[in-house]
Amino acid sequence: MLGIGGGEMVLIIGVILMLFGSDKVPEMARGLARVINQVKSASNELKSEITKSVDETGVIKDIKEAVNVEDIKKRIGIDDIKKSVNLDMDQYNPLNDVQQEIDKAKEDIETMTGPIKRQN
Repeated sequence: MLGIGGGEMVLIIGVILMLFGSDKVPEMARGLARVINQVKSASNELKSEITKSVDETGVIKDIKEAVNVEDIKKRIGIDDIKKSVNLDMDQYNPLNDVQQEIDKAKEDIETMTGPIKRQN
């Protein structure tokens, strides 16, 4: 927590107890908890007000209308890019290369063993 170790935390608690006494510490903790809750509720209210304001003005709807994804895809030519990438991927597919090498090795083995098989 904030780079504070166990020993440092004990020292801080000891200093607080010495300065304020053991009877004041619970009161201070309750007061701190109240302040934290007030800050949380204020930030939640602010967040909801902003969200409500954005929803009422229709800014998100305007942005979605202005940014037409399908139109952007057409302008970029994403479908053409996908097609060319798929064609290139088929051409440079390493599995195709491996299969070709296997087929070639089979042919070589059959060529070498062909005369041997005929002799038996």
